Amino acid sequence: MSEKPQPLLVTLQLDPNTFGVLDQLRQHHFPPVRNHLSAHITLFHALPGDELDSIRHTLQQVCAGQTVLPLSLPKPWFIGRGVAINVECEGLLRLRSDLAQRWRAWVSPQDQQRYHPHITVQNKVPPEQARQLYDHLVNTWTPMVGQGTGLLLWRYVGGPWEPIDTMPFGVESG
Repeated sequence: MSEKPQPLLVTLQLDPNTFGVLDQLRQHHFPPVRNHLSAHITLFHALPGDELDSIRHTLQQVCAGQTVLPLSLPKPWFIGRGVAINVECEGLLRLRSDLAQRWRAWVSPQDQQRYHPHITVQNKVPPEQARQLYDHLVNTWTPMVGQGTGLLLWRYVGGPWEPIDTMPFGVESG
């Protein structure tokens, strides 16, 4: 009996400057023992690993016809035991909705919920610690803009994720 392939994840690739700022925040505030990842915007948390070829093909097609997405990062968001930065982008909402429709038979219950793009910079800490960071960021945050430049495909391997593919927007796959 063969083991079921690990689930797949899809995230938005960020431009280097935006990624650098947000990853620095995450590395500084996320509990090190739980921080297996860099800053990211997740589109899908658990697509079926045994559909890798089909998922990759769809992502390559979609990315080839997609232009860079302008992102707005207006403010921090208190998430109870952590803090995230809100991400606003109508194009990202449309892209994610289109992919969710294409993959409706595979979308996990978590990914069937209303999509709220964000970048988690702290999680799994006591609420008081999260509130402290949130209050600090609310008082010091300068709204910023950035770009979504492609999609990243990952395999979940316990805590860390294993990179599978990077698909830049506007590039035909060979």
